[in-house]
Amino acid sequence: MHPVMKSLITGILLLITPNFSHAVDKVSFSESERNAILTHGPWPPKTATDPSNRVSGNKSAIAFGRELFRSRFLSGSRRHSCVTCHQPNRAYADGLALSAGVSRVDRNTIALANLRLNRWYGWDGGSDNLWAQSIRPILDPREMNASAALIAKRLRSDVPFARGYQEIFNAPPGTHNDEQVMINLGKALAAYQETIVTPRTPFDEFRDALAASDKPNAERYPAAAKRGLKIFIGKGKCSLCHQGSNFTNGEFDDAGVRYFKPSGGIDKGRFGGIQKLKKSPYTLLGRYNDNPRKASGVATRHVTRSHQSWGQFRVPSLRNISNTAPYMHDGSLATLGDVIQHYSRLNEERLHLDGRGLLRRLNLTEAEIADLVTFLETL
Repeated sequence: MHPVMKSLITGILLLITPNFSHAVDKVSFSESERNAILTHGPWPPKTATDPSNRVSGNKSAIAFGRELFRSRFLSGSRRHSCVTCHQPNRAYADGLALSAGVSRVDRNTIALANLRLNRWYGWDGGSDNLWAQSIRPILDPREMNASAALIAKRLRSDVPFARGYQEIFNAPPGTHNDEQVMINLGKALAAYQETIVTPRTPFDEFRDALAASDKPNAERYPAAAKRGLKIFIGKGKCSLCHQGSNFTNGEFDDAGVRYFKPSGGIDKGRFGGIQKLKKSPYTLLGRYNDNPRKASGVATRHVTRSHQSWGQFRVPSLRNISNTAPYMHDGSLATLGDVIQHYSRLNEERLHLDGRGLLRRLNLTEAEIADLVTFLETL
């Protein structure tokens, strides 16, 4: 084809096809963008065992915790288990807007993964360690509706479980009081849950190729995902909250989502979580911390409630995000596209900004939303 004619056709296509430029333009990153991308890895990161849990990393405890996680043994009615809400084939979530055990609760199930990277647990951060968070649903009347006394009684009369307990904790359950038994079962559950780690992703391959200046492998990453990544670290400012290799700062923010509970009343979010944390005997400041010197609970000691805490919920990790719909603490957004539309049209007037102004309406185009979804799907 004559060069003039080829140029003319290309120009016409650019005019009549809005996304044609995406097909002909290669996506490149500036040095500052490259540096921002590299902060989201490498994956998986190195993690240590939990010093507050003496059976963290213990193979026998992990196996015992796995059995407890799958068993209905910890449910008051023996009709529910941890798997009821944290289903392995659903990325350890349940696919429901609002979690349901004995009855429906007011929050979405948080997918379980990469838990050793957490500082706080639960949507409201009501726990500062994984073993306490593992106990919480067992005692919640709406979830598993059991008690320390009931669980300890069952354990002492169940020969296989009692034998497993004795092997791990070097004493039969009859020698420990009810609360200690419950705590120890929580620590076995935590030991198992720590092993749930999301695998490497297409993004990780691209990030590492970028770090190694491996252009052929970097080019395999889809152009739409690259465009979405540019928005993520740039115009969208998503990485302000979704930081690091686990794509979360692990803290709390008001994302502009309603905090009226479906069952009635207001979900206090982080404000209520801090209140629960301060009252709990199962924090890193309590006597059940197995190594207070290494797991000191300093953050727990100094965290305080404020007006800003109202309506704040934990910033979730974005790893495995395409497998954990619906989204937000109340499960109110069905798809990733809905989530991005929410931020694109954000009502800034209802946010608790207090001068920080972290979130702003993004005003993304439909093409930008599609690209950002494509990027998130590579996580």
